[in-house]
Amino acid sequence: MARCDEKLLLALIIMCIYNLFEGCSVNREIVNLNEHDEIKIGVIVYKQEDPFILSITDEIQELAKEKEHDDNCKITVNIVDAKGSLTTQNNQVDKFISQDYDVICVNIVDRTAASMIINKCKRANKPIIFFNREPVEEDMELWDKVYYVGTNSEQSGILQGEIIVDEYEKNRENIDRNNDGKIQYVMLEGEPEHQDSLIRTECFIKTMDDNNIEVEKLAEDTANWQNAQAYEKMTQWIKEFGKNIEVIVSNNDGMAIGAINAMENANIDIKDRPIVVGIDAIQDALMLIQSDAMAGTVFNDYKSQAKGIFDISYYLCKDENKNSIKSLQNGKYIKTAYEKVTKENVGNYIKHAT
Repeated sequence: MARCDEKLLLALIIMCIYNLFEGCSVNREIVNLNEHDEIKIGVIVYKQEDPFILSITDEIQELAKEKEHDDNCKITVNIVDAKGSLTTQNNQVDKFISQDYDVICVNIVDRTAASMIINKCKRANKPIIFFNREPVEEDMELWDKVYYVGTNSEQSGILQGEIIVDEYEKNRENIDRNNDGKIQYVMLEGEPEHQDSLIRTECFIKTMDDNNIEVEKLAEDTANWQNAQAYEKMTQWIKEFGKNIEVIVSNNDGMAIGAINAMENANIDIKDRPIVVGIDAIQDALMLIQSDAMAGTVFNDYKSQAKGIFDISYYLCKDENKNSIKSLQNGKYIKTAYEKVTKENVGNYIKHAT
């Protein structure tokens, strides 16, 4: 009887040991599964201090958090700043590749230099999503895993022009202050090589021409999208042209705000200032529209762009059919629409504190 008890005890011990090792094996499989399920998205921006780019990256992070919660999966979004250096950006691409990121998203420093980054990603078989700065068409065709998320640049310049046309038709004397039948303007442009900057400027001028409004350019210069550079340019133009400036056209809100700051520093009363229009609809600009310091801006839909970037990334990581992304055009592009923002509808765009 005692021997039977010993055999039974030995069998129980063996069974426990087996279950212990089997449990470890199961746990190991679970760990491996979780590791395999992690999604790693690398995001490289040309300058993180750009308010609009910051809006996009913040939104991407929010979308990742929501998806983590909904799908019970781990999503890592790593955002790094190239600080305006193409060399730094190329090194950051190399680092993301070496760290085995699943998708690399790039707000490229120089749109004409995309081929180098594309070839790096192609060799490593890492899909690449460019955003905000569109590579040239030939580079976009170098590989079938190259994507772009951005806007229809022509529309932004057209809507900017329409804001001025509307103001002109409502109160001509308020714009054509010297009553010479034409609008004297200055133009603050982004970077010379940035396609959005060139197209926005051209389409603004064309819109004025299409509406039979004669314009005279007093000055134009690049301020590289930067508030401080626009402040310096506008300070110079105030000294040079004074009250002859009737309209200030800016390729983005950051530069428009720099121009407004220059006018404030010059103690120009708000009722004596030129009409100011920008692009992006960042919150600071919206507040200036509400206070009549700006005539209007054009809403650059950062939420839709961030969603496009994240959706493409997620579908590629999950090996799902990217063509199920409704907004994807030609299997490569997502381009969002702009919206005109003036005093009449600015309240719809201002973020209210909760």
